Amino acid sequence: MSAADSPPLWLLTDGNAGNLRQASALAGALALGASRSWTLSPQAPWSWLAPRRLPGATHAFGAGFAAALATPPALAIGCGRQGALATRLLGQHGARTVQILDPRLDPAHWDWVIAPQHDDVRGGNVITLLGSLNPVDDAWLTQARADFAELGTLPQPRTAVLLGGSSAHARFDRNAFEVLAAKLEVALARDGGSVMITVSRRTPENVVAALRHRYIETPGVVWCGESDGPNPYAGLLAWADRIVCSPDSVNMISEACATRAPVHVFDPGRVRGRPRRFLDALLQSGRIRAMDTALAAFDAEPLRETARVAAIVRERLAL
Repeated sequence: MSAADSPPLWLLTDGNAGNLRQASALAGALALGASRSWTLSPQAPWSWLAPRRLPGATHAFGAGFAAALATPPALAIGCGRQGALATRLLGQHGARTVQILDPRLDPAHWDWVIAPQHDDVRGGNVITLLGSLNPVDDAWLTQARADFAELGTLPQPRTAVLLGGSSAHARFDRNAFEVLAAKLEVALARDGGSVMITVSRRTPENVVAALRHRYIETPGVVWCGESDGPNPYAGLLAWADRIVCSPDSVNMISEACATRAPVHVFDPGRVRGRPRRFLDALLQSGRIRAMDTALAAFDAEPLRETARVAAIVRERLAL
C-alpha cells in the first residue's frame, strides 16, 4: 500500500482478539472511514520492553513499519503494550495518538489514553470508562438477529451461556464449570426454554469435551469451536432472554451488559485484583447479579460506553 493510498486512520495491536475488538469498536464509533490495521509482531527485546522507547525502537516492528513512519496517518489508535509503542513512534512522526488500556507509562506520551476505571489510570488526558470498548448497540444487535434468525425460533426463555477460561485474576476450570452447569440445570428444569452456549479460545479442553454431550437433549445450540461452523456469539447476545457469563473476562461481560438482557455472572467472588473492582461496580449498580439457580429477570440499563468515549475523542481531537 502506497502512502497516497494509505487511509488516515491506523489500528495497531498485537492481534489479540480482545485488543483488536476494542480498537475496531472505537474506530467504528468515530466513523472516520477506511482504516488500516497493523498486527504487530516485535522481536526481543521489544516484545518485553514495549511501550518503552529505547534506541532502535523504530525498527521494533520490522522494516515495513519503520518505513511507514515516514508517512504517518492523521490518527493512530493502539490497544495493548505493543500498540502503545507503535502509537508512541507514530506520535513522534506527527500522528495524533489514542492509546486504549493502561500503557504502564505516563499518559502524557499519548494525546489521549482510554482506560477502564478499575485500572486506576488518571490524568488530564485520560478518558475512563466502565468495562471495555465494544461494538454492541441497538444497530449491532438488530443485524445479529437478522444474521442468526434461526435462534429466534428456539423456545423461551433463551439462556445464553458465555464461557471463558482461567485468567491471571480468576480460575475457571472443569470443576467450576460443573458448579455452573448444576445451577443452570436447576433453572432449565424449572423454566424449560433453551440454551445457547459458546466457548472462547481460553476455555479448557475438558470443559469443551463435556459440553459436546451435556446438552444433547436440551433445545438450543452449543458452539465448541470452528468445526461447529460460524461462531453464533453475536446471535446469542441478540436473542438472549437472560445471559450467564463465567467471571474471567472484562470484555465478555462488558458486551453481555451492552444488551438489555439480565446478566448473571458465575461466582464473581472468585475474581481477584483490578477486574474484581469492575464486577463490584456492576453488582452495586444492579447491572449484573451473582448467578444462582433462580436466574430471575430484572430490569437494567445497557452498559454502552463506546459511543460516549468516541464523542469525547472526536471533540477533543477536533475530528
